[in-house]
Amino acid sequence: MNLNSFGAVILSAGKGTRLGCTDKPKVMLEIGGKPIVSYLVETLKNMGLEREQICLVVGFCKEKVIEYFDGQTIYAEQKELLGTAHAAYTGMTALPPNIKQVLVMNGDDGAFYTAETLEKFMQGHTESGAVLSILTVELQDPTMYGRIVREENGTTHIVEKEYLTDEQKKINETSTGTFCFDRQWFEKMFPTMPMMKKINEYGLPTTLSVANEQGKKIQVIKLENNDEWFGINTQEELDKANDLKNQVSSI
Repeated sequence: MNLNSFGAVILSAGKGTRLGCTDKPKVMLEIGGKPIVSYLVETLKNMGLEREQICLVVGFCKEKVIEYFDGQTIYAEQKELLGTAHAAYTGMTALPPNIKQVLVMNGDDGAFYTAETLEKFMQGHTESGAVLSILTVELQDPTMYGRIVREENGTTHIVEKEYLTDEQKKINETSTGTFCFDRQWFEKMFPTMPMMKKINEYGLPTTLSVANEQGKKIQVIKLENNDEWFGINTQEELDKANDLKNQVSSI
């Protein structure tokens, strides 16, 4: 697959309040002796992406991220934390003009993705002609997350956990927060995209609603190996991710 027109935006501006981060961003917490986000950057580099094709969106304690990667990527600063879609837009507009498709990921949950998974996702997006593709995962306990709701009319959207009906709470499929976007569509769409009402942020889940309203093509791809997505929101999850990485490195 030709990756020359692809870029990647990694959302790395979050503070990690629930994990008590005070002197470093959440993505710089270590698992297996390295920052969480470093595994994602390494995977993208191994796939063949060059420095200018990878943009880390930084914010809280940005110096720690910039110092660690030392010119391996480009950076964009999210000066106001206005949500994931705002962060994606901030990073996307910093990419070189030749980039046509953009992979957007959270820097704190992609440490276990394989290059094969990301390449397949990116290729599927390119071949489909969709303005956005979303990677989903089946979780045993999705309580902490929104759900993927597939309507009978064929449309798909993300319902955030705050809005779920009792019936929707039974759904196990959730978003990984990993998307591919047609850059031209996203950059044109974002300035008029509505905020998510209850949290007053511009969230990536809203992009599905906008694309549906515009009659644009959306693609939903389910992760083949659920273990490749690992959300880290609690100390227990951080410890488990650390153990898993240490097991891999000792093999």
